[in-house]
Amino acid sequence: MSAGSLERQFARTPYAVSFLSSGQTFTLVTRHVDYGNTAADRVPELKGIAKWLAGWAEREFGWEHNLIALGDFNIDRVGDPLFEAFTSTGLTPAPQLEDLPRTIFDKPGAAHFYDQIAWFAKGQQHRPVLNLDAVAGGQVDFVDALQADGTRNDLSWHISDHFPLWVEFTIPAS
Repeated sequence: MSAGSLERQFARTPYAVSFLSSGQTFTLVTRHVDYGNTAADRVPELKGIAKWLAGWAEREFGWEHNLIALGDFNIDRVGDPLFEAFTSTGLTPAPQLEDLPRTIFDKPGAAHFYDQIAWFAKGQQHRPVLNLDAVAGGQVDFVDALQADGTRNDLSWHISDHFPLWVEFTIPAS
């Protein structure tokens, strides 16, 4: 290991878990990208995580694992430099989540895209892809059920300011 190899790491450590279901191996990698002082501060980390995930997917190619990235990537909107950095190696966010609010503070039509569930999609060259089809997705809006007499700010500190996201996949018959 070189002396400078640990000088620059991801701001927060990625976590991963793999499991087997119906003959399919899933590897979930969760990340929380550092918000930083400006949006431009996040671009290098997003490019780094996209490159790191692509390298991991390529190492797993022969094993036909389904690599899925999820977490708070602090992306402001589709098409901005943050989104472009995140998708630069072929990561494809779940289309079922495209227009959904991500936080309890998002206003209709002005949602952020902080949280993502993404994978390498079919049609990409030299990259292993998800072997499954995403058939549904959504978020869990817990505000009405849990806010009671408190404010949204109170709820954000006691539960979360982010909605949980989910995606459902079909698993081919084995």
